[in-house]
Amino acid sequence: MIKVFLSYAHEDEALHREFNKHLGALRHEGIIETWSDTQILPGDNWSEDIARQLKEADLILLLISSSFLDSPYCYREEMKQAIERHKAKTARVIPIILKPCDWERAPFSVLQGLPKGMRPVTNWPEDKRDQVWTEVAKGVRQAAMACVTTQTTATPIEFPAERMV
Repeated sequence: MIKVFLSYAHEDEALHREFNKHLGALRHEGIIETWSDTQILPGDNWSEDIARQLKEADLILLLISSSFLDSPYCYREEMKQAIERHKAKTARVIPIILKPCDWERAPFSVLQGLPKGMRPVTNWPEDKRDQVWTEVAKGVRQAAMACVTTQTTATPIEFPAERMV
């Protein structure tokens, strides 16, 4: 089973929940197991839980918005660790563009993301939202199956050093 870490800004909680529902089929098929900070229990050390889950994830999904890019924790901690793991070929990172924002020079911008064409999810009409989430979920399925069949979780990629914080 592929472990999937969902990294998102709390301001995007509604979109995170909406997307997570579309991953339900993959969870029920036993292909993926998802984790996000919504699973941290009262009394848990949230920083340690996040670090452990990031370290154990096979796929790391970055749910990108201006709130994500503005969040010191999302950007400097979660994204930085995700990119380091991708560079080390111990995880695959997939940026998912939730809302229009200035992401093109971020460290993850060299990675193929979702939805196709990197068109933000919220740019789609409300009545087409399920269609775009389905496309994103199929992309996650494809990446998860690649992890399963090749026993590798990342592809080699060059990251411009000046983009890292």
